Amino acid sequence: MTDAPRESPTGAGGAGASRGADALVRTTRSLPEATLRAAYLKSLLLANDVVELAACLDIVCGRAEQAEAAPREVLVALVDALNDPACKEVVQQLREQAASAPHLALERLVRQPLRVPATARDVPDPEDDRIPDYGRGRPLTLGERKSLARRPDRDMLERLLRDPHPDVIRQLLVNPRLTEDDVLRMAARRPSRPDVLSEIARSSRWAHRPRLRMALVLNPDTPLEIAGPILGLLLRHELRLVATSPTVAPAVRALALEHLQRRPPGQFSDDDDVLQ
Repeated sequence: MTDAPRESPTGAGGAGASRGADALVRTTRSLPEATLRAAYLKSLLLANDVVELAACLDIVCGRAEQAEAAPREVLVALVDALNDPACKEVVQQLREQAASAPHLALERLVRQPLRVPATARDVPDPEDDRIPDYGRGRPLTLGERKSLARRPDRDMLERLLRDPHPDVIRQLLVNPRLTEDDVLRMAARRPSRPDVLSEIARSSRWAHRPRLRMALVLNPDTPLEIAGPILGLLLRHELRLVATSPTVAPAVRALALEHLQRRPPGQFSDDDDVLQ
């Protein structure tokens, strides 16, 4: 007996986009781990025709905006995949396709809000930034600091939280002794290094925690290509907080309000009229 042909995850042209979206949601949710889901969606992003893929993803994003549970699950993994540096080129292609089609729900997810030039600041090279005193009587090399970040030493971990190098933070984020409160302190620190905040956003272990999502979006040093997709994952009350925060870039606040207007009414909608 031959196996039945697998359903295409991106459909066949516009007529198959809805079926493709259904297949994408089913396949993604069949994978048990967040890392596997993100890897699957990354493979789709890198291997499929952008026109068909954009149409399929737009349907998934639209359903997620309407609070459908299964598409929202998939959206979490999709944001992980979009944040992968290997997908940078295809994300730009999706951005262009979403704007021209138009695919409005997908466009809201992949839009890159423009930063006001006056808010930009110079960020030194990680090794030129202030390195914590590790109590060894001399500056430690990058390799030594990365090695320390892998050790279950709670006292040393407090110093590592202030290390400016993203390679050290990447190792620290998988340390079993690290807690959510530790990561929250890094995500909320201001000023902060954009490359360190990007590492937190790309961590499959931490990026899905609601408090960390909010800390990243509210931090003005989070790269806008990172903050934009995270907005698509926020709930109504979280979007309201972003939309009214004076520290968030105006374009990010505007995008948060646009997402908010697409969310169906819920328990946090009683005083949404202040945003009208």
